[in-house]
This record gives sequence, structure tokens and C-alpha cells, in this order.
Amino acid sequence: MKISASSSGGFAGLHEHYEIDTQTHPAGHTLEAALANSGFFNGNQAGEPAVGADMVHWRITVEAPDARRTISFAEDGSAENTRWQNLVAQIRAAN
Repeated sequence: MKISASSSGGFAGLHEHYEIDTQTHPAGHTLEAALANSGFFNGNQAGEPAVGADMVHWRITVEAPDARRTISFAEDGSAENTRWQNLVAQIRAAN
């Protein structure tokens, strides 16, 4: 499984990008479990797009052998985006 996560925006306009192949990465099994627990492939999408120049926006794409899915969300502090923010934290920690 391949995971790609990219951010843009925010007050400083910083950009982050991560690429992880869970088959070769030491944290691969942990990240696959985090994806399963977040409901990433269950059709649960992030909430309504948040508007704001100072918000960091994320795009996470996962390519699995039988599926490909992308979600987008803003780090807006909303409860509905907490699971995606937690997933990004785990992706960051793996790098």
C-alpha cells in the first residue's frame, strides 16, 4: 500500500509532503492499522471544506492493491476531522 500526504496553506504558507510504502517501511503495519481504524476506505469523507487563508489543508491519497482513495480536509479543529488529523500525525511520526 502506498500513502501520500501533502499539505498547503497556513499562515506561513509552508508545504509538507510524505510518501510511504507500507510494504517496506518499518511503521507500515501500524499505518495500515491506522487507516483501517479511521474508516479511510469506508466512504467516510472529511467534512465540508473549511475556508480560511490561515488554515492548513491536507490531501491524503492511499493506493492499495484493490482500491485508491483520496480525502481532503483542513486543520480546522473540528471533531469530524480529528481522525484525519490523527492519521497525519502518525504519517509525520513515521518519517
